[in-house]
Amino acid sequence: MRRIHHLIDGREVPSRSGDYFASENPATGEQIAEVAAGDAADIEAAVEAAARAFHGPWSKMTPAERGRRLYRVAELIETRAAELAAAETLDSGKPLAANRHIDVPFCVDFWRFYAGAADKLRSPVVANEPGVHRYAVREPLGVIGAIAPWNFPLVMASLKLAPALAAGNTVVIKMAEQTPLTTSLLGQLCMEAGLPEGVVNVVHGFGETAGAALVRHPKVAKICFTGSTEVGRLIGQECARQVKPFLLELGGKAANIIFADADLDQAVNGALQAGLANNGQFCLAASRVLVEESVVDRVTELLVNRARSIRLGDPNDPTTHCGPLISRAHLERVSSYVASGCAEGAELLTGGAPPRDLPERLRGGFYFAPTVFGRVHSKMRIAREEIFGPVIGISSFRTEEEAIALANGVEYGLSAYFWTKDADRVYRVARALDAGLVFVNMPQYMVPQMPAGLRKSSGWGQNFGLEALENYTKLKGVYVNYSGKIFPWLT
Repeated sequence: MRRIHHLIDGREVPSRSGDYFASENPATGEQIAEVAAGDAADIEAAVEAAARAFHGPWSKMTPAERGRRLYRVAELIETRAAELAAAETLDSGKPLAANRHIDVPFCVDFWRFYAGAADKLRSPVVANEPGVHRYAVREPLGVIGAIAPWNFPLVMASLKLAPALAAGNTVVIKMAEQTPLTTSLLGQLCMEAGLPEGVVNVVHGFGETAGAALVRHPKVAKICFTGSTEVGRLIGQECARQVKPFLLELGGKAANIIFADADLDQAVNGALQAGLANNGQFCLAASRVLVEESVVDRVTELLVNRARSIRLGDPNDPTTHCGPLISRAHLERVSSYVASGCAEGAELLTGGAPPRDLPERLRGGFYFAPTVFGRVHSKMRIAREEIFGPVIGISSFRTEEEAIALANGVEYGLSAYFWTKDADRVYRVARALDAGLVFVNMPQYMVPQMPAGLRKSSGWGQNFGLEALENYTKLKGVYVNYSGKIFPWLT
């Protein structure tokens, strides 16, 4: 049985306790590895290594040199793309084609963007008068504690590591226990790229042990967490108690508004991608489809028919659209939401259960059929809470104002989508939607250079773009008097 260890201070090491936990292939339910189960002792070792590296070779390296090392990470990811994609599929159940042609190339672009940004940090410019020079400096924070989720493991690890390293910090990262493989490989690539020992440390384990210890550690300068709003609130409370800054990217409950004047064929395809890609296991998922009343019957028919054409199966098969959910526990969570929707009066139009036609070798996997509800109203749980599964609900509206009110009427503010051919409406509705990301006439598509804000219960801070570097720096204002005089306080 393969064993996966921590990466601490440039070396692969087992847990201090000697404990391991099982990692499963969600497509089959079979165990694929034993993973070192980290706890406070392993976090202590990793943070101390990161602190030494921060005050040692990493802080003495010029920004341009740091950037060259990060460029090398990008090159290695590109060179090892097939290996990384295969590991991601085995670990998470995501289709191999998506990993190979979307996720891995995105990570390459992301590392290259922040490699190029390493020497482009800018500080505020202030006005000066004769005799005094005032200037501001952006400095790295120190040791960053990063906690990443299982839905896009390689992407999420890259989103944490690349900007933090570009700004001059060192990192201890804990990936979700369900998906340890690619983060371990990424840590090794960072070492191969020439990052000094201790700059990147990977500790595996569970949230209540390794994750909690990382949040509490006094030498961790900032926590950067992506995950559920419930856990994010707990992390925020603990960081507030320590007066420790944090970056939280939490849940979402995006609306996808389809106006009657939209290209309905394109809007339906986009709604399916925005709602059901990756089995709806992503925070930008648009699980609420709001359709103008005059076309709701037509859109519903198209959505249901096309949802039934989504192919579930072996994630290594290039014809597969969606693989399994991440775990049996998560499958049960999604099933409970479907039961709730039915109990509250929503109309189950398709899906709603695990498929029955899978081949024998996949029947131990955690598959769930793409699910569409009709007649959903805003007070239902499936319309208010993040399901994180392949479930979308259709509601209707009569006016633009009603659509905006419905879209904004949840606690989340991560993303929103809408479809229209009206150019005036594009700008009017985009401004009115209370979301950090708005996609118009397109499903989700993100590039490293475009900033993304976090709002409401969806989090705190900003991702992507040069703006993300500010998450990983602290400002210092310096006043220099060169006039030879000071204010005469005592005479």
